[in-house]
Amino acid sequence: MNLGLILLAALAGGLGAGARYVLDRLITTRTRTEFPVGILVVNATGSFLLGLLTGLGAAIVPPDLLLVLGVGLLGGYTTFSTVAVESVLAAERREFVVAAGNLLGTLVLSVALALGGIALGAGIAVGY
Repeated sequence: MNLGLILLAALAGGLGAGARYVLDRLITTRTRTEFPVGILVVNATGSFLLGLLTGLGAAIVPPDLLLVLGVGLLGGYTTFSTVAVESVLAAERREFVVAAGNLLGTLVLSVALALGGIALGAGIAVGY
């Protein structure tokens, strides 16, 4: 693998993580709920964007750019581990509805938006 490409993906991952933090804080400070809305929005939008890139595919987006954006930027932006930890912490507080809602909501919404992104990207690619 190309060292330059690895470094670009790593840099993009850092930018994605920074964007995740900023968006999560913006949303979390404006909502008054124990439910982790900020991370749900991050993972849902990240799933849509990765789906869109996947749907567009190499016909439109060069493979190296797909790697940097998909693995790097969106890999740093989205976070499954935070969903898992927040769900465990909610369950430990006996907030079982929050824990289950976080897990199921993240999974269902993220998969639905990934499918939508893939469909949109594929539709754009066909017309390209």
